[in-house]
Amino acid sequence: MLIAILVPLGLGILVYLYALVRAALAKRATPTMEALALGAVVSFFDTLGIGCFAPTTAWLRFRKLVPDRLIPPTLLVGLTPQAMVQSIIYMTLVPVDPVLLVGCIIANVLGGVIGASLVVRARVWIVQAVVAIGLLLAAIAYTMTNLDLIPGGGTATGLPPLLTTIAIVVNFALGILMNFGVGNYAPMLVMFGLMGMNPQSSFPVMATGASLMGVSSSVKHIGVGQIDLRICLGLAIGGIPAVLVAAFIVKSMPVFWLRWMVVAIVLYTAIVLIRSARIGRREHKAEGATAAVAAP
Repeated sequence: MLIAILVPLGLGILVYLYALVRAALAKRATPTMEALALGAVVSFFDTLGIGCFAPTTAWLRFRKLVPDRLIPPTLLVGLTPQAMVQSIIYMTLVPVDPVLLVGCIIANVLGGVIGASLVVRARVWIVQAVVAIGLLLAAIAYTMTNLDLIPGGGTATGLPPLLTTIAIVVNFALGILMNFGVGNYAPMLVMFGLMGMNPQSSFPVMATGASLMGVSSSVKHIGVGQIDLRICLGLAIGGIPAVLVAAFIVKSMPVFWLRWMVVAIVLYTAIVLIRSARIGRREHKAEGATAAVAAP
């Protein structure tokens, strides 16, 4: 089973690299130093259990490095290689039920394909609103973790049929939402904890689903071109060695206060995005009303 999953994962890595390198050469894009540092920091702490989508979104928004509409596809393309490396590490070290693993991966990929099409066509204010909701959920999850309110889970490496089906459906939804910048780390950890599963066994599911979903969605986003390639390259190049350092050298460290800092940053970013979404929605309604009046 491990080989059966590692083979498509390896092929996915090759497809992703081909698409990214080809686009970078065509547009002569080079990574920025800030993106390289950002990729290293968020990927390092992601491997240690912080999550990377929310803090990356917050930084990109705070520094105005990427327009709001381009943040979700940019961070998805840029953070997919880290998920690939994490997937290989977790798959070889952490046991998990193969039926659950394969089912969640397939659902995640299918959701990602649908989500990639949706986010490309979505209006800016809709993207802003979805990202803001995702950030608020991440902040809640971080807070619950720090207050020890997230279920600790059990020792099981798999789930009964009904709970397995629910997990697969949830992964399909998360595949869609990840295209809008909503990470799968916090919701998956909470879900598996509530289901009594060993939290460590959720990591292969999260990482492998995110990596293969990321390949399918990233290739589409790269082809459409609605990303910032400089940021994508920086996140990818800076992130991969950081994952290896965190996984094999540091392995673990206290992140309690760091998680509280992330909560504050993420909440601020979510509030700003909600405000921008409300303004954008009002402007869209006003434009619609003006167009209706002007129509013969």
